[in-house]
Amino acid sequence: MLQYQAEPLDLAFQALSDPGRRAMIERLSLGPASVSELAKPLPMTLSAVVQHLKVLEEAGLVKSEKVGRVRTCTLEIRTMTRVERWIAERKRFWEQQYDQLEAYLAQAAPKEEDK
Repeated sequence: MLQYQAEPLDLAFQALSDPGRRAMIERLSLGPASVSELAKPLPMTLSAVVQHLKVLEEAGLVKSEKVGRVRTCTLEIRTMTRVERWIAERKRFWEQQYDQLEAYLAQAAPKEEDK
């Protein structure tokens, strides 16, 4: 059987595929939050939130720290920057493709005086 080692970017996109985890990321974009603060608006149990946070941590999107009985989570900006850079590169590529298509279509279109 082929062993596949997931790349960091693969893990990040896999983690972001879940709407609950995206909601947690959106909340953490406002600043650090405890696990219970993250769980409050979500329609899931606290243990489910903890499992989702584990996925986000393994993907490198979130880091957490336990002080006393409170676990506080923060965004891991480095991974978010990698995801953003990957998306920006794809966007740039497709914009160039569309610009080339537009130029070609403008050149290939019949001129008004040719009609």
